[in-house]
Amino acid sequence: MPKTYRATCHCGRVVVEAELDLGAPSYRCNCSICRRTRFWPAIARADGFRLVAGEDELTRYTFGAHRNHHYFCRHCGVRVFGVGNDTPIGTMYGINIGCLVDVPDAELARIPVTRVDGMHDRWDSAPEHGAHL
Repeated sequence: MPKTYRATCHCGRVVVEAELDLGAPSYRCNCSICRRTRFWPAIARADGFRLVAGEDELTRYTFGAHRNHHYFCRHCGVRVFGVGNDTPIGTMYGINIGCLVDVPDAELARIPVTRVDGMHDRWDSAPEHGAHL
């Protein structure tokens, strides 16, 4: 069931609120940026995302086809969220589960994880090896 969650960067300058269902699958991807940053997103639809603070503190990074936008706090370097613009549900926001505030470890441990093969643009398939993600 969707609920409003708050997420922040490490230094607290970037704050977002998002409607998330932590009982729905979250994602671990093997693409070059997710693998390097260990990004673990829960998905919010565009109408369920609010940037509460820190718009001027964000740095945007894109690569490859530039379909996805990765936003990092320019002070502490933490990626609170990313934006997918070419997805089956339209624009969506990936909220970094590691940045969620006041979510008990027991609840985090129950979040289902779906591994996706972003390295090969096979978003509907798991990578051959994924336990390390």
